[in-house]
Amino acid sequence: MGILESLANALSSLAVNKLRSSLTMLGVIIGVAAIMTTTSIGEGAKADITERIQTLGANILAIRPGQSRFRGRSSGQDRQSLKYEDAMVLRERARNILLVSPEVSSRAQVKHRNKNHNTTVVGTTPEYQITGNFQVEKGAFFTETDVRFRRRVCTLGKTVVDELFGDRIDPIGKTVKIRGLNFRVLGVMKEKGATGWRNPDDQIFIPVSTAMKRVFGRDYLSSISAQVVNSEAMEPAQAEIENLLRKQHKLPANKQLDFNVRNRAEFLETLEESGQTFTYMILGIAIVSLVVGGIGIMNIMLVSVTERTKEIGLRKAVGAKRRDILVQFLIESMTLSVVGGLVGIGVGVLSSRMVPSLLGWRTILSPTYTALAFFVAAWIGIFFGAYPAWKAAKLHPIEALRYE
Repeated sequence: MGILESLANALSSLAVNKLRSSLTMLGVIIGVAAIMTTTSIGEGAKADITERIQTLGANILAIRPGQSRFRGRSSGQDRQSLKYEDAMVLRERARNILLVSPEVSSRAQVKHRNKNHNTTVVGTTPEYQITGNFQVEKGAFFTETDVRFRRRVCTLGKTVVDELFGDRIDPIGKTVKIRGLNFRVLGVMKEKGATGWRNPDDQIFIPVSTAMKRVFGRDYLSSISAQVVNSEAMEPAQAEIENLLRKQHKLPANKQLDFNVRNRAEFLETLEESGQTFTYMILGIAIVSLVVGGIGIMNIMLVSVTERTKEIGLRKAVGAKRRDILVQFLIESMTLSVVGGLVGIGVGVLSSRMVPSLLGWRTILSPTYTALAFFVAAWIGIFFGAYPAWKAAKLHPIEALRYE
């Protein structure tokens, strides 16, 4: 018996019990669809993270208050350890650093006439345009003079402009209220675009001195960004920062630092690792679903062998070989898994396209993972169909014909 004839017999046998065949394929369908959906979410997250890295400044070290991480967790102490003077020390003494921008940020309500918007207010210095990789599209950024005299001036992100002024009003020269204080708008930043949960355009930039003394009333920084001279000097620059700030904070060599220095890309790598862990966990569940589907295929094929025992005996009696019986039942089980895999791919494509509209997550379908899911589904049919096919092939024709 040829392969095409065996395939035709397999399809006709499965068509006899359409509902049973459909339910048998359900585990494979769910497993393949789950693999495609989760991997598409994971690929979308990776693309978002790559874009976030590209929106950050080059060769940037982020200095954050608080002790270094211990056993995977931050100590939560010394959250007010960074001062404005620390940034000045790095600016003046660090040889491997080109630019330093102190930063203090917090959420705040901003207002223009009858429109309100809750956004992130970032107090910083003009160097932040480089360390944060921001560009002014219209107007200007504030200057060192504005920082020195604590002037109430600001530059707006595009999202803030849209929320407070809309498309028709030019915000340059207008006044916005930040926590009840009037600020004159100097400029508008060039739009970066939101990447996942992060929207760099939903920010207002003001002089760091104004933010600390007039808006937030604090004497400590949220962070310090430092641009290193080149990528090869990242590690020496980090060591230099730690040494300078250890002296500035008067910390002895045997005492833990009350700040930590990290490459900005490392934060995003940590986020990517967390996303991959989640993806692998869901993939594990999907693979379990495929295995359950395979067990379902084996169960149904065993039932089919029992129901068709006389048919198998008759075929052997008229000359069918063990190989023919084995191939027929393997093709039947593989057909179940292949058809289930194809339907699962269709469901996976549909669900991947629905995720962005339902959850707001970016998805990217990967041809590699799609092919892998289909390949695994096909092998599930062969693996779990092998025992029923072998059991059918080894039946003795006389005993099979006598079976009641």
